[in-house]
Amino acid sequence: MSATISLPDPAAVAANVAAALAEDLGPGDVTAALLDDAPEQAYLLCKEDCVVAGRPWFDACHRALDPDVRIDWQCAEGDRVTAGRVLALLQGRRRALVGAERASLNFLQTLSGTATVTARYVDAVRGTGALILDTRKTLPGLRVAQKYAVRVGGGANHRMALFDAVMLKENHIRAFGSVTAAIARARALHPELPLIVEVETLDELRQALDTGCTRVLVDDFDPAMRREAVRIAKGAPYFGRIPLEVSGGVSLEAVRAIAEDGVDCISIGALTKHVHAIDFSLKLGPPPPA
Repeated sequence: MSATISLPDPAAVAANVAAALAEDLGPGDVTAALLDDAPEQAYLLCKEDCVVAGRPWFDACHRALDPDVRIDWQCAEGDRVTAGRVLALLQGRRRALVGAERASLNFLQTLSGTATVTARYVDAVRGTGALILDTRKTLPGLRVAQKYAVRVGGGANHRMALFDAVMLKENHIRAFGSVTAAIARARALHPELPLIVEVETLDELRQALDTGCTRVLVDDFDPAMRREAVRIAKGAPYFGRIPLEVSGGVSLEAVRAIAEDGVDCISIGALTKHVHAIDFSLKLGPPPPA
């Protein structure tokens, strides 16, 4: 089980679920309509090892079609589970169970996939002090959901979107002529917001550290340059007051070495854009004997 997980905004969950059910059901589920709408039970089967994430979306899908459905989870959000485990028992109306099946599993498989890969990166850097961050490279419409799943997997969130932090990248710095000028403009217009500055050279790093910001992102530095950046940022006169973040094509195989160089944060787009959906099934009837 991961550390304390802040729950998603119920309004965001409801909006995701409404869109998913509208997409899947359209004017009505013509196959479920063939069934007698009798009381029924079902069970949720996990078919591969994973970190479970997405229960709020799964539950909301089923409750949208049957407010009286009973869902008894046999695991907690964030639990690491193995293939073959029954994760939940459901009791409700047969048509609603079948109608909500695909949408509920789509959320669960995607978010569990995000949490699972995040947990692998978190495990890989354990003990180094480095924090694993996500990015804005999320599936359209599912940013809140995927960033929640990153937290379930033990990672942390970068900025949510373009409104809650200023992030100066190479195009912005080019437009202003220097890192120093870009930071000055950002601080003048948005003094209350976090300011993250991406640098491509050690000279730009020094400019960012001298001018001041919330965090410096060293993008695509080779190992020797990255270690020099850490030495500069943690030495006099800066003494590590401004954290260093690494970004850019970080693989699971390489992440430990990057963390051991002494950086504070590592942001990884693959957590949310290279999604391996976890295999789940929802089956009518009682679960098989243990």
